[in-house]
Amino acid sequence: MDVVNKCFIFSPTNEFCYLKAFERRLTEVIACLQPSTIRWRILLAVISVCTAIGAWHWLTDPHTSAVSFMQSLWNHPFFAIASICLVVLFILGVHKRVIAPSIITARTRIVLGDFNMSCDDTGKLILKPRPTTT
Repeated sequence: MDVVNKCFIFSPTNEFCYLKAFERRLTEVIACLQPSTIRWRILLAVISVCTAIGAWHWLTDPHTSAVSFMQSLWNHPFFAIASICLVVLFILGVHKRVIAPSIITARTRIVLGDFNMSCDDTGKLILKPRPTTT
């Protein structure tokens, strides 16, 4: 019998198989989230920088204080569009997608704490020493 088939037969000697399977699945989930997380971080950073640059031009324009708010936004479409995009991204929950892997690892650490284990940021399990009872 190979190692994969032995993992599905319950016995005290092959309990490590369940831990290894859990660890593989956890690392797979976290690794799968990384590419999309990087894309969302880049998009959020670009829109934030565009909003900051647009805000700088909007605030340093001497005509901004002389005209109405809507007219000043109309005079600075780059800032208006970048600000709307930034607000829409936050409404859609991009800030949660940016930190999704860290949310998953934090919640996993909470659950694993009950079993005297933890995990690193990539999903690898960390076995803690057994507490001594005297």
